[in-house]
Amino acid sequence: MENQETPNQEKVNQQFNQQFGQQLGQKQLPNATAVLVLGIISIVGCFCYGIIGLILGIIAVILAVKDNNLYNLNPSLYSVASYKNLKAGRVCAIIGLSLSALYLIFWIVFFVIVGTTAFGSNPFNMMR
Repeated sequence: MENQETPNQEKVNQQFNQQFGQQLGQKQLPNATAVLVLGIISIVGCFCYGIIGLILGIIAVILAVKDNNLYNLNPSLYSVASYKNLKAGRVCAIIGLSLSALYLIFWIVFFVIVGTTAFGSNPFNMMR
């Protein structure tokens, strides 16, 4: 029969892995902290007309995919804490990307409307 772990055993194994992972020779994922920092900054950077948030979010997602593939190849080589940081950073990066894209679209639409009214051809007057 296959060795199947109960949820409690899996939780104990994860706690053991987190506490003693460094002592067992496990390493941190190379870009986990960078992904987390870039993801958080991309959320804050979305208010800089969306451009900074987009750039940082894209970089964070690319690094997260790279490290996620690295972790999936050999999970026992890397610590669970760094993998959790990677997942949190990826989520923050996706949120930052979404907010930045919405903010950038808002400003593009705003400038299109203001630009058309400034030059006298208001698209809303044409509908009447």
